[in-house]
Amino acid sequence: MITKKRKYGKKGDNDLRSLLYFLFFLIFVFGIISYLIISNWNITQKRAELRLQKQELQREVQALEARKAQLEAGVYQTTQDEYLEEKIREQGYKKQGEEAVVIKKEIEDENQVQKERGFLDKFLEKFIDK
Repeated sequence: MITKKRKYGKKGDNDLRSLLYFLFFLIFVFGIISYLIISNWNITQKRAELRLQKQELQREVQALEARKAQLEAGVYQTTQDEYLEEKIREQGYKKQGEEAVVIKKEIEDENQVQKERGFLDKFLEKFIDK
């Protein structure tokens, strides 16, 4: 009798090997699918963060554009002769032929000091001045 030799061993070994290859293949496929799902989740999170950041920056740009418009209006106003004349007058200058009138607030302060003095101080002041 001539017996045939099997190339890969017994039949049970071949089934076990096939099962192991299949399990490795499933684990590999599951790993790739898991990696893709996690990557997609991370991209979605990053996209949401960037969308919020974009909205915040757009609000900031609008505020800065409004501020720019105010500053441009101020620059335009400073080029007007009336504005320059007003600023010069605030510094105490006057035109030729005009007279400057100065109102002192010290007089009001002296009246308040006299009201705050007591009866005895006023009485002694009258006798000391004479």
